[in-house]
Amino acid sequence: MRVTIGKVSVWTIPDAQAEARRLQIMIDNGNDPREVKSDKAAAKVAAKTAKEAEAAVQLMQVSRESVPVGIAWAEYIAARKPYWSESHYHDHEKDMHPGGAVRSRSTELTKPGTLALLATVRLIDMTPERVEEWAAVETLNRPTRARLSLRLLKAFLFWCARHPIYKAVITANPAQSKTARESLGKAKVKNDVLQREQLPAWFVAVKQIGNPVISAYLQTLLLVGSRREELAALRWVDVDFQWNSITIHDKVDGFRIIPLTPYVAQLLAALPRRSEWVFSSPSAASGRLTEPRIAHNKACAIAGLEMTLHGLRRSFATLCEWTETPAGIAAQIQGHKPQGVREQNYIRRPLDLLRMWHVKIEAWILEQAGIEFVPVQPGLRVVVNQIKCDYKK
Repeated sequence: MRVTIGKVSVWTIPDAQAEARRLQIMIDNGNDPREVKSDKAAAKVAAKTAKEAEAAVQLMQVSRESVPVGIAWAEYIAARKPYWSESHYHDHEKDMHPGGAVRSRSTELTKPGTLALLATVRLIDMTPERVEEWAAVETLNRPTRARLSLRLLKAFLFWCARHPIYKAVITANPAQSKTARESLGKAKVKNDVLQREQLPAWFVAVKQIGNPVISAYLQTLLLVGSRREELAALRWVDVDFQWNSITIHDKVDGFRIIPLTPYVAQLLAALPRRSEWVFSSPSAASGRLTEPRIAHNKACAIAGLEMTLHGLRRSFATLCEWTETPAGIAAQIQGHKPQGVREQNYIRRPLDLLRMWHVKIEAWILEQAGIEFVPVQPGLRVVVNQIKCDYKK
């Protein structure tokens, strides 16, 4: 076996003889010097690679532990956005908003979101004690919103626990703290609802609102029982005057079709068609009605009532009881999720069946409110509109 020791100019004869004897001993022991040399080189490379890998792991661990909640939150809502509704995504953005932005309708700057205090906290520092401190601060100012934020935070931390990077940091969910939940308290059941004897005063006050769009919106909100944002986002393409139906974009099922009752049809037909929105607002950045609450509060103060916009939805459900409307029909009109095996799997109501009851509900509410209303036939409406146009000409 010939093995090259090295260059003649580098090795002396005694050193080369000593190296040759060492290699001869290695061969006598059954080892190939070339393989031994190759193994040493491979071991050296492996040691270097392992050292670099360990350094990379340590760097990743440091980077992982230094990630603040705000950065991970942005990644979380971006990943989950395809599975959420627009309003649910907006809730997440609002909760982590740092505040300080210019308002569109006020000179005051926006306030920080309920979770903004945790935005700069590192994920590794998210402990039950830190969440309890946050809850103790937020419960003094906005406990209702903070209860929702705690649920959103809990879902976010569960997502982190399944994330390929963050799961090494979040090993338990600190938002499951019982102390934080107790400090925020329980949601109180709201009881604001229009009673039958209060309908005349409410309708008189609402019909006196100077803005006809807001007046029509509030009356429609009571008579269809929908959620406030569902109705505010109504477009003209969603209203079918020919077949008397309204397509509501539902947060539960995506959309639902409800009857267009005679009085509501008259209210909508009288509105100006300034844009794609039924309840349009030239002064709003979105082009549609965004804040009818102020006008409604003033009208309720005139009528001597205390009523929220969601209370009108509650009022519709309550007033339906007077007409003995089946609970499933009222729930379907309002967009509530079907309850029970029959509602979920067997009953499929056509629009005409909903219309039969919805028209009855509307007629009873108008009767109790003292509003005399005679439905206009579709053909007659066209004639009247044509007469108005000729008169203007």
